[in-house]
Amino acid sequence: MDWSGAGGGRRWRTRPPTPRSKPLIYLLISLPLSLLLLLYLSPFTSLSSPPPLPSTSLCSRLSLSHERFLWYAPHSGFTNQVGELKNALLIGAILNRTVIVPPALDHHAVALGSCPKFRVSSPATLRAAVWDHIMELVRDQRYVSMADIIDISSVTASMVRTIDFRVFASIWCGQDIKKACSSSMCCSLSTIKPVSDLSDQCRSLISGLDTIKGTGKCIYTVEEDCRTTVWTYQQNADEELDSFQPDESLKKKKNISYVRTRKDVYRSLGPGTVADRASVLAFGTVFSAPYKGSQLYIDIHASSADLKIKNLIKKIEFLPFASEIMRAGREFAIKRIKGPFLCAQLRLLDGQFKNHWKGTFSALKDKLKTLNQDSTISGTIDIFIMTDLPKENWTKTYLEEIDRDKKYKVYTLDERDDLVVGAAKGVRKAEMGIKSGFFPRNLDVQGAQESCELGSYLPDVLLFLEQSVCSCASLGFVGTAGSTIAESIELMRKNNVCDL
Repeated sequence: MDWSGAGGGRRWRTRPPTPRSKPLIYLLISLPLSLLLLLYLSPFTSLSSPPPLPSTSLCSRLSLSHERFLWYAPHSGFTNQVGELKNALLIGAILNRTVIVPPALDHHAVALGSCPKFRVSSPATLRAAVWDHIMELVRDQRYVSMADIIDISSVTASMVRTIDFRVFASIWCGQDIKKACSSSMCCSLSTIKPVSDLSDQCRSLISGLDTIKGTGKCIYTVEEDCRTTVWTYQQNADEELDSFQPDESLKKKKNISYVRTRKDVYRSLGPGTVADRASVLAFGTVFSAPYKGSQLYIDIHASSADLKIKNLIKKIEFLPFASEIMRAGREFAIKRIKGPFLCAQLRLLDGQFKNHWKGTFSALKDKLKTLNQDSTISGTIDIFIMTDLPKENWTKTYLEEIDRDKKYKVYTLDERDDLVVGAAKGVRKAEMGIKSGFFPRNLDVQGAQESCELGSYLPDVLLFLEQSVCSCASLGFVGTAGSTIAESIELMRKNNVCDL
């Protein structure tokens, strides 16, 4: 199947009703599909009762599997996407659903908008945009799973079930995922021969843009977003008003009438609800952040009486980068810098940061002044600088001043560095995105690469490797105020991930 069918962001038309088939034709279609799913269903799938006869539709495939999935629509930069993955894992564990792990999206390829300003894209629009961008990543052979970059093995081993999007799309949507593969396990999925290609139906149903009758037990789309809802768990505040509401001036200016209500995710979407009967529960974004004494969308915290969820919250507070990335960062610190150093993370070009160079450089100046006055430091001060400003553009900036000052020795990394290339190759080969979740049994993994069109694309790991270097900076860290990347580095340093 050619993944190009999802391009353009257009809405998909509802397919016309399929004419009633004759019994013999129905049996011929049903039998191979039944055998296919029985061969490849996951170890955690229940087949204790006879499954219904399938047809060539997504809903019948899902009902046959008896598995229950959770999908969501990530957006914005990578750090935001990590936060959404954490929230999805948490909700998946609460609702006992298998989380479909997406790829890492291009930076700001999908935009949410502003929750505080009550100006966001609808959940259905987000889901469609994410689906279409994933198809773009596949066509360009740039697919990298979030679980390839972030190590989620500590929670997927026992706390929550996951499945890579490629596995889900291959088995249940009948999609050819060859171009999304870079190594043998993923390539072996291409040996599954689906009865029919349901990719159009998958996009239409999971996005929720088109209403299709008879799919209530198949897909339930969550249309509540941060304008109306804050999801909670075991807080005895179900259906209460949230403390953050749009003020009167905003209501008049934007002509809005939203009311934010706190809802228990288990009571609203768990056992006994209409949502619980659906095979796939599809959220829009699950991004959240603190705001004015509340949370923008997800407010589930460790005060829960559920010990399993309390332990999961502690586990996902910090999820490290893949071991290939962490090792490369540590190696750069030990073998290239070879001593104590300062890390400076300077975000200068993106969004709000491009207008605040003075404040960003001021924090670094203050830190260097303190280090220069430290009598325990002799000789030059080593500085590792990670910035989005290319080195050829440092002219007439404070960065050029530091680089020329003999008191300092400046280190940087770029995507051509052998360490960066090696880490990228290691991430591609490890296939942790596939390995960390459910994978079909009885596939020919060893001989599968011949069936794949393996490209030369390497995942872009430079930003992650730079963060791992900064986690090793023993002279301290200076980050850009308001940058989620700086917050990520601070969390890595707090958890002592670099053992020098």
